[in-house]
Amino acid sequence: MTEKTLIPPTPTEDDYVRQVATAEALPLLSEADPFALFNAWLAEALAKEPNDANAMSLATVDENGLPDVRMVLLKDADARGFVFYTNLESAKGRELAANPKAALLFHWKSLRRQVRVRGSVTPVSDAEADAYWATRARPAQLGAWASAQSRPLPDRLALEKKIAEFGLKFGLGKVPRPPHWSGFRVEPETIEFWRDRPFRLHERLVFARVAEGWTTRRLFP
Repeated sequence: MTEKTLIPPTPTEDDYVRQVATAEALPLLSEADPFALFNAWLAEALAKEPNDANAMSLATVDENGLPDVRMVLLKDADARGFVFYTNLESAKGRELAANPKAALLFHWKSLRRQVRVRGSVTPVSDAEADAYWATRARPAQLGAWASAQSRPLPDRLALEKKIAEFGLKFGLGKVPRPPHWSGFRVEPETIEFWRDRPFRLHERLVFARVAEGWTTRRLFP
């Protein structure tokens, strides 16, 4: 007998029939404005997802062309692009400095939706970084000073010691933004919206940037 794994089995035909019976009748995704559609989906995710609805995977490549991916938090989104913040000396910071292109993926599991973004990356302005920095809790600000992100940590005590050192350094005053900490904006060249449908006949709508705005195309699932 084959030992059972933890991987869920492929849905049966009966499973799919039940999905069809309970699936909501939905109009096709709107092709009018990708950012309006994204904002609507994000608002719904913020209301329904249990944790970090603004979490997104960020994919970069290293100096050898090897893909690298991790979860980060979206901190701003508008027609200019999608913004996140990080230590510029971290792995992702170094990779983006060398190759300023990236891909993002939002996956809202409970809503059965995802959004894929691909594009060029540019630094945010100092004013933007300062404004966001001011919203961070003081312990998080101290942590940004203390963490040599992505570099070897000898033990947990070393990090806690650095946090304490910066706590003493800044005392009760404001904690300034570190020179090595800022944000990036992913300026989308394509944005793909994916919505689950029964029998894996999912809906896919791709917006591609052109000089005058956006073109759209629908893809086979």
